[in-house]
Amino acid sequence: MSERPLDLGWMRVFEAVGRLGSLTAAARALGLSQPAVSYVVRELETQLGTPLLLRGHRGSTLSPAGEVLHRASAAAVAEIDGAARAVRRLSRRPVVRLFTDYGFASFWMMPRVAAFRQVRPETDVHIIASTSADPGLDGAEDVAVLFGARRDFPPESVQLVEERIWPVCSPAFAARHGLGGDPARIGNLPLLHLESTPHPRWFGWSDWFAAMGLARGPAASDLSLNTYGLVVQAAMADQGVALGWAGLIDGALADGTLVAVGPPLARGETGYWLVPGPSLSDPARDLIDWILREAQAVSPPDPALTPTREKAS
Repeated sequence: MSERPLDLGWMRVFEAVGRLGSLTAAARALGLSQPAVSYVVRELETQLGTPLLLRGHRGSTLSPAGEVLHRASAAAVAEIDGAARAVRRLSRRPVVRLFTDYGFASFWMMPRVAAFRQVRPETDVHIIASTSADPGLDGAEDVAVLFGARRDFPPESVQLVEERIWPVCSPAFAARHGLGGDPARIGNLPLLHLESTPHPRWFGWSDWFAAMGLARGPAASDLSLNTYGLVVQAAMADQGVALGWAGLIDGALADGTLVAVGPPLARGETGYWLVPGPSLSDPARDLIDWILREAQAVSPPDPALTPTREKAS
């Protein structure tokens, strides 16, 4: 019997034969012809000098020698396949998943994500935006930025932006209706609403009017939209007055696309919160640190000018 090392090209073929119990099934699984699989097994038997299969009318089964060899080949194939997966993971760019709502994704994250890529060019950020107002997490995301109150989130969460709103509209709309001085004027104009649940976690127009000591109910001229991006677009298109959230409309106020036309309203315990996932990779930690630095770099408006509410109705 030859003692030379076996050519390992047979290994995956023999593993499939033993696992599936059929030359034909192994050939089908490997994309080979049945004669090719049969040839590999016969060559292997010749090199080892012993039958590896017990051939019968109903197919083939492993001989005692075949069982020994199959256990070794199955373990080796599994280990090699695992190593191949690990090698492929090493060659992939790290990915960090961030779950948030459309408003934060569009107005806060997207204008800044290019800056993160400059700092960490080897990391891809997948932003998963949703209209869901549910702050619950299923652990699938690396990082989440969600709107709510302190009580809605785990202790390790960090507030990024305090809830602070202003009535905003386009400069042309403000000039046409003489806005900017008397808050009561706003109540006579079309209001743009963000659709919400019966008990929203964020301010609405009723909260702002109550804080101003004014009463204003629904009007036929009002417009309700289901995403904050549409609310902002409608305001820019002269469709009415919207509530603008700090952190989301900062850029539009800075470049003059929108103007504030009424006093702000703030609530310290509510806003956007960064919620780390249960198991953080180094790239995820880098993203969290970067988001926190970006949030700290934004100078909030003077809180002395802001009426406050402990709890919105």
